[in-house]
Amino acid sequence: MSEQVKHDSAVLVHFTLKLEDGSTAESTRANGKPALFRLGDSSLSDALENELLGLKVGDKHAFTLAPESAFGSKSPDLVQYFSRRDFQETGIPDAGTIMLFTTRDGSEMPGVVRDVTEDSITVDFNHPLAGQHIDFDIDVLEIDPQREEKHANTVS
Repeated sequence: MSEQVKHDSAVLVHFTLKLEDGSTAESTRANGKPALFRLGDSSLSDALENELLGLKVGDKHAFTLAPESAFGSKSPDLVQYFSRRDFQETGIPDAGTIMLFTTRDGSEMPGVVRDVTEDSITVDFNHPLAGQHIDFDIDVLEIDPQREEKHANTVS
C-alpha cells in the first residue's frame, strides 16, 4: 500500500464540487458513496491530478480550478442547431431537457436543449460545468493497495 498519491495511484475519495455562487454541483458525501479516481488514465485533468499528488490517507484538501483546468471552457462549436424534423420520433423537447444523442460512430453523447423555436432546436453539447471555476473539497479515504502492490510487483 502506497503512503501517498503517486502518478499511477488509484485513490478512493469523498468530494464536493461547488460553483462560484457557492451552490453544490456534485457531492459523493450526499449519497455516502465515495469515488475512485485513477491517476494516469486520462480521465482527470492534469491540474486535478497535480492537486492529488502527494496526498496521504486522511488528508483533506480544498482548491479551486479555472475552467480550462476543470471541465474546459465553453466552446461555441459544441452548440448545434437541429431542425424540428430531427425530433419527429422523440417529440419536440422542452428547453432545459437533457437528451442522449447518437454520434456517427454509434456512441452516445448528452446534450442540453437550450432553445426551441418554430424553426429550430438548439442543443448544447458542452459539459454542464464547462466555463466555470470549480471549488473542490476532497477527503482521501484510501490509496488502492491492490493496484499499488500489483504495480510494485511488475516493477521489481
